[in-house]
Amino acid sequence: MRGCGWRLAWAASLAWACIAGPAGADEPAESPTGETAPVRVGIIGLDSYHAVAFTQLFHAPEAAGGLAGIRVVAALPAGSPDIVESADGLPKWTEQIAPYGVEIVDSMEALLARVDAVMITSLDGRAHLEQARAVVAAGKPFFIDRPLAASLSDAVAIFRLAEERGVPCFSCSQHRFSPGFIGMRNHPEVGRVLGCDVYGGCPIEPHHPDLFWHSIHGIETLYTIMGPGCRSVTRASTEQGELVTGVWNDGRIGVYRGIRQGAIKYSAVVFGENGIAPAGIYGYSAPVGGVLPEGDRYMGYESVAIEIGQFFKTGVPPVSAEETIEIFSFLEAAEESKRQGGAPVTLESVLEKQSAVSIEPMADG
Repeated sequence: MRGCGWRLAWAASLAWACIAGPAGADEPAESPTGETAPVRVGIIGLDSYHAVAFTQLFHAPEAAGGLAGIRVVAALPAGSPDIVESADGLPKWTEQIAPYGVEIVDSMEALLARVDAVMITSLDGRAHLEQARAVVAAGKPFFIDRPLAASLSDAVAIFRLAEERGVPCFSCSQHRFSPGFIGMRNHPEVGRVLGCDVYGGCPIEPHHPDLFWHSIHGIETLYTIMGPGCRSVTRASTEQGELVTGVWNDGRIGVYRGIRQGAIKYSAVVFGENGIAPAGIYGYSAPVGGVLPEGDRYMGYESVAIEIGQFFKTGVPPVSAEETIEIFSFLEAAEESKRQGGAPVTLESVLEKQSAVSIEPMADG
């Protein structure tokens, strides 16, 4: 996007910071047997099943590859009483994570003193900026579960703060690394992707803009298959659902259909130079032709957990700050299009407004 040079610069510098790791970071300790000690992970927010799912995967006796060498050692049971899903989930998931030997702490300070890295899994995107601010101040690499934020301005602020201190971070929906979706970019039976129609459920939550709450899954799937480079967005919205159309810089068109009534599945149709094919169903491999292979294994949380584990061990984010900011610019442009009665809105126009946003600087120490 034109006029965003400074954002590209700070995103690039963040990428380098992530490769190098936070300044002064210690090398992984070795155990008395000479083995590398596991990465100690802390969780902020126990109001989501994701906290339990990731812990189960990291602590499984058969954990290997990206899942190996990660231990969740402490958790802060943060939640939001004005979100029903959060209020209902907090006691349930706090109880279910206890058998994995996770220490429940009562303060951010206590959590950060015990860990090497952090997963922010609290459901409320409004809370993530302040939660991230504390993690960045402590110099701990972190992953933020969906939604990264409840506004574009908060999303920009989180990455700015991380860049300021050279702290590695990333955020994504678990749908991004679903085998059936990530495998469709340049699939041999599709070829170069020329367009994509994504569909999935889109419930709303009154404390978040419509598409920021759950539709992030579908929009991130769209970007997983199409790649970045969207120029403008138009949106049609009714009580039954959403239809958001993005036009990319090279003329390609990507569409997100959010479903609120009727049958709901999470998938896509991909249009390419060589063919047209359905993507996989969320959590499974890509069944070009539309039929799941017999015995196909569900990997809904495992795929993203592998990426999180690799990130904690290498400091290299699997999704760039620049692409994530573009996704949130897409969401904000779609919200603005609705406010304007479905008029096209450029991503550049909504992102340009963020240049005037004042971000509270990090305090020294």
